[in-house]
Amino acid sequence: MITEKEKKMRSIKFWPKYERPRELFLEKGPDYVSDAGLIAILLCSGTKGKDAVSLARDLIEYFGGLRGLLSAKKSDLEKIKGLGCAKIAQLLAAIEITKRQLKEKIAGKEYIENDKDVLDYLSLSMRDLKEEFFKVVYLDRSNRILEVETIVRGTVDQAPIYPREVIKSAINKDATAVIFVHNHPSGSRKPSQFDIDITKRLISACKAVDITPLDHIVITSQGHISLKSKGLFDTV
Repeated sequence: MITEKEKKMRSIKFWPKYERPRELFLEKGPDYVSDAGLIAILLCSGTKGKDAVSLARDLIEYFGGLRGLLSAKKSDLEKIKGLGCAKIAQLLAAIEITKRQLKEKIAGKEYIENDKDVLDYLSLSMRDLKEEFFKVVYLDRSNRILEVETIVRGTVDQAPIYPREVIKSAINKDATAVIFVHNHPSGSRKPSQFDIDITKRLISACKAVDITPLDHIVITSQGHISLKSKGLFDTV
């Protein structure tokens, strides 16, 4: 049976200084800290009988990797024994900070085809979603990003996407160009017939009021595809 003294000695604060994730991070930098060590820093402490690093390793294994853990929902994290409200909030806040930093980075940015900053933001915020989202990126005359708006949430091919509403929103925002974006929770990178059909309708609606449709990007867990690169925008 493990004594209280032995439990205490397992605490990270009793580890040699060069092995503690927080001290290692501050003195040598993030490259010297493992994934579990970084998560342990976020958690701040472990649970009864388990130090923060061991808890972090268990979480990474349970969710199938660092990406899976940082894509977990509150309801998923609540199933883990030993994770209280504080630790769950710390983990959820970490990924939200990253998303907001990327969103802030693209605000007012001039968009160019296959723009890395824009794709990074869209990928991180949409690739692991369990349901479909259809979004529109609105741009001004200089192709600077004005706003990213969610138009539909749910099953996109069963929910109504009205081109006139997209156009109305674009005009209200003084946008002169748009990018359509949606995700495939299935992970498939192949555009569906619905993707193609709605893209054609949206392109036609945009051209009728002199708004430039720049692309329709499909985000998946395996990457992204551009319907413009498939030649679809040249056939409407």
